[in-house]
Amino acid sequence: MELKQYTIVLVNLDPTIGSEIKKTRPCVILSPNEMNKYLNTIVLAPMTSNMKKYPTRVSVNHNGKKGMIAIDQIRTVDKVRIIKVFEKLTKSEITKCKEVIKETFVD
Repeated sequence: MELKQYTIVLVNLDPTIGSEIKKTRPCVILSPNEMNKYLNTIVLAPMTSNMKKYPTRVSVNHNGKKGMIAIDQIRTVDKVRIIKVFEKLTKSEITKCKEVIKETFVD
């Protein structure tokens, strides 16, 4: 299974603790392709159908449904948690993701 940056994948995030986003849900791969190719882990941001407008959330359309990428919930998981690979984000969604990541984590 080839895992590319900005691809949406279905991931089993359980078990979780506290306020971490739970369940099996779509997530967006954020780690670069070079890392994805050689490491057994992957960096991703879970998606949610909660449409509250937080500054760390990015609106997307996936599988005909509206959702948000939760940049504030970025995590590293083992690739064995990935169940299915979906499509890649659009160019405008990728651009917005990069803007929110930069605004959130780079001072």
